[in-house]
Amino acid sequence: MEENIEILYNKEWHHRLAVLLLLALVLGIAVIVAMNAGSIQVPFMDVFRALFSPEGLSNQTRMVIMDLRIPRILLAILTGASLAVAGTVMQALMRNPLVSPFTLGMSSAASFGAACAIVMSVVPLIALSVIEFQDAFIVLFAFIFGIGSVFLIYAISLKRGSTSATLILAGVVIGYIFQAGLMLLQYTSNNEKLRQITLWLMGGMWGANWSAVLLITPIVIICIAYLLYKAWDLNALLAGDEVALNAGVEIKKVRLRGLFFCTLAASACLAFTGIIGFIGLIGPHIGRMLIGQDNRYLIPCSALLGALILLVSDTIGRTIIEPVEIPVGVIMYLVGGIFFMYLILSRKNQIFT
Repeated sequence: MEENIEILYNKEWHHRLAVLLLLALVLGIAVIVAMNAGSIQVPFMDVFRALFSPEGLSNQTRMVIMDLRIPRILLAILTGASLAVAGTVMQALMRNPLVSPFTLGMSSAASFGAACAIVMSVVPLIALSVIEFQDAFIVLFAFIFGIGSVFLIYAISLKRGSTSATLILAGVVIGYIFQAGLMLLQYTSNNEKLRQITLWLMGGMWGANWSAVLLITPIVIICIAYLLYKAWDLNALLAGDEVALNAGVEIKKVRLRGLFFCTLAASACLAFTGIIGFIGLIGPHIGRMLIGQDNRYLIPCSALLGALILLVSDTIGRTIIEPVEIPVGVIMYLVGGIFFMYLILSRKNQIFT
């Protein structure tokens, strides 16, 4: 009997590892295609030279790849990974498969915070060496409003009960409140600031630059690493609070710290991309179909899926009707709506119960 269990465990482990390696390979291919695709076609040989020996490229090719496309690709990967991991962890913390940064209203709150920073137009007295002060200020405001909205919903769930209806309704209401704030900022802003806020609402990779990438990369890596470190505790929470307590999990600390790191990673990226929805739902659900519920594997799987989905969507958005760009937020609304309807109609694995 023990031998059969060990054989089954080894098969599952090998299957999960194979899925992760395959997703990483597909993501690598998507990166190469994204570097090649665009209004300026870059030969694949130049793409590989840009990755390994950029000194031999022409000035135009080097500028297109190194200054435009690589930062945009990295921002899409970081944003997709952070939103998908945030959705995965939030669903485990609250034992609700419909929870995500988008459905909880955190995306709207973080974007409202970023819009406030834009409208305030803080001009630094001193410049930081690598990262622009304004970028850091936008991230700070996005995080403050994002974490505030999540903790407010968490408090409501403790008071009224963490049912699917309570959480989703609270998230929708809070999202509408911050949407109202965004519309007020639009109404009172001048033309230049109005245009910037409008771009936030549509969601896109227009804020991609090396300063943004350098700022959010350590934030995303540290947050995802911490959440992965807590995967065992998240697995215990999935079995119920009583089981988690018996396993020695400090439930309140795990939930509060998990929400903190989820919000920090997601809001840092959303500060540069605006509202991008459904990644936090699509990534975790597809990950569970491929790899199961174990968060030790589901978290990296969701990260790869989120990065892949957002990168492919952004590449399609900027190439499908060249030279006009379709905001990636618009594409994600379409993809997410279709996927969400599929979940409702199929009731796959009873995820809505």
